[in-house]
Amino acid sequence: MEKKIPMTQQGYVLLEEELRHLKNIERPAIIKAIADAREHGDLSENAEYHAARERQGFIEGRISELEDKVSRADVIDPTKITGDYIKFGATVTLHDDDTDEIVAYQIVGSDESDIKKGLLSITSPLARALIGKTVDTSVEVTTPNGGKGYNIKKIEFI
Repeated sequence: MEKKIPMTQQGYVLLEEELRHLKNIERPAIIKAIADAREHGDLSENAEYHAARERQGFIEGRISELEDKVSRADVIDPTKITGDYIKFGATVTLHDDDTDEIVAYQIVGSDESDIKKGLLSITSPLARALIGKTVDTSVEVTTPNGGKGYNIKKIEFI
């Protein structure tokens, strides 16, 4: 059995939109570009043809990857989750022990993460350290810049 991929509804929609764009816009455009390049003659020395074929390979690979992810998606609605400990979908408010800043992150699927928007990948070191923890717990995370300490202030499912 293939492993399900957890994601929020927003993440699922973004994957479907990218897949639809690649299939309906990019794929037809690259097929046309290949046909146009073929009309220029000798394919062995035709840079446009080789570039278009390379792009086609990338597009087809990404389509295959997205179809797989969409088929294995486990769409989770954080608003339907409750509990006192951190799990997928939780929005966690943290106190950064080093900078004394308060930061908030929602734990989401790896394809929808964007740290600048406060969306933290479930596979990130910080999310892995937070999973299963409760309010007023301290966590230590090893980052490329060394260790970081956080204190969990709030857990919400919004």
